[in-house]
Formats: sequence, C-alpha cells, structure tokens
Amino acid sequence: MTDVSFIALCKETIRDYVNSHTDKTDNVQISADDVYIVWFCKTLQNWKALASTTLPDGMYYELTHNGDKNETYVDCYKKWENFTVRKD
Repeated sequence: MTDVSFIALCKETIRDYVNSHTDKTDNVQISADDVYIVWFCKTLQNWKALASTTLPDGMYYELTHNGDKNETYVDCYKKWENFTVRKD
C-alpha cells in the first residue's frame, strides 16, 4: 500500500462512516473532499493516520492499517473539551 492509496482509503472509510451515522433529518452527506488528514506515518509495513471532517461535530478518527493482515482498524473519538494547564 502506498501513501496515496492509504490516504484515499482513510478518506473513503471516514466518508462512509459519517454518512451512515449522521441523523437522516439533518440532510447532511459529506464527500471524501470533506475529510482531511491531520497526521499520518508508516512504520515497517503498518500505516497510521489521524483524520477529521469539515463537520462541526468535534469528532476525530484514528485509522491503523495492519500490513501483515491487510486490515484497517478505525477508532472514533469525540472531543469533549479543550483546556490549558499552566504551571508557574
């Protein structure tokens, strides 16, 4: 798997997940162009990416591709809060 094919897989997977889990009464469907990759890397034969969408829902997604098994695992997270801790 190349970086281009992995990123395409991530965008298509998140697009399909979001479109199948949004409330139908919202009439919202996203395209792969609405998914963006925040970070990705390859270690040995495995890929990992963090992704989000243009929707203001606070969700982000972690995708891990296991090159040995040719499987991709998806974790979906909700951002609950963002705060700063300062030490004097």
